[in-house]
Amino acid sequence: MALKTVHVSDVPSLDHVRDNSGLAISSATFSNNGCDGVKVPFKPQKFLVVGHRGSGMNMDLRMKAIKENSILSFKEAGKSGVDFVEFDVQVTKDDCPIIFHDDFILTEEHGCISEKRVTELSLKEFLHYGPQSEPGKEGKPLLRKAKDGKIYNWNVERDDSHCTLQEAFQKVDSSLGFNIELKFDDNLNYQDEELVHILQVILQQVVFEYANDRPIIFSSFQPDAVRVIKKLQDIYPVFFLTNGGCEVYSDVRRNSLDEAIKICLMNGLEGIVSEVRAIFRNPGAIPRIKEANLTLLTYGQLNNVPEAVYMQHLMGIDGVIVDQVKEITEVVSEFTGPATGEEGLPGQATTKPNFSQRELSFLLKLIPELIKV
Repeated sequence: MALKTVHVSDVPSLDHVRDNSGLAISSATFSNNGCDGVKVPFKPQKFLVVGHRGSGMNMDLRMKAIKENSILSFKEAGKSGVDFVEFDVQVTKDDCPIIFHDDFILTEEHGCISEKRVTELSLKEFLHYGPQSEPGKEGKPLLRKAKDGKIYNWNVERDDSHCTLQEAFQKVDSSLGFNIELKFDDNLNYQDEELVHILQVILQQVVFEYANDRPIIFSSFQPDAVRVIKKLQDIYPVFFLTNGGCEVYSDVRRNSLDEAIKICLMNGLEGIVSEVRAIFRNPGAIPRIKEANLTLLTYGQLNNVPEAVYMQHLMGIDGVIVDQVKEITEVVSEFTGPATGEEGLPGQATTKPNFSQRELSFLLKLIPELIKV
């Protein structure tokens, strides 16, 4: 199986294009082939590094330096040189787009644990959790529930208050791209009417008002949400998020890379964001994704391993979402920069590995065996 890096070409586009399509991306991160005013495929001009929830999610001790999904986290990620920051957007009950990952928010009140659905809070109620931006004001203590059900204090070295999507657009440098994940509860069924309302709030109240020339990608694990956001706007690229079968869902559209390709082609989406393990277990999916003219990004803990990121670069993957932002950004800069010799002088023999097609094929066969669970 011959694999090579392939540029993204035309994707199916919808007939419905908004009147304000002049807001199309104009960052140097992307190419429009010199065609102004014409929708063109999403084509990264470099291997992208995307900061997961800004400077990384708050999971283990290595990842608790900065509060995830905060203005502080986004700004610090930008200083590290990432191309985009990824973050999760939900809408409060009073129709304000906020940035928060979990479906439920927890605190302790009168000695008891209180757990409330984020989307059932008003903006004022949501912002009252955690540290407060107003000096001298104290918010509710913030707790978090792990996947195993354990509840712990959400402590980080550098804390920050919660923020709205509008604040992110206004306070974070506009050269930093936003990968806006449209967050929905896996355990709820959403009707189109509800999806349209939520996504219109995000688009009309914030994105169309404050985006200007900032590079933007929309993404979601919710198959119907990506379909609806694509129908509501044809300005910014839309990616379908999938773990490619690493977990099994009742909605079969979420259970494989082939289903992800189908969703993209049926709805005119620009790309796929896959759990990296799914790609390593099934590298044969890469040429199918490329033949469908789709961009491919990955996420997952393996993306914090420099060797795994470098391997993806060789395989033709277009970018990675990472938690170890500074480390991976530096590594990517090294292997994508100009070739240098031992003295660091341009034009001398490269110090980068240079695999033959035969060696690359061998590695692609070996990797699925190495990462079996």
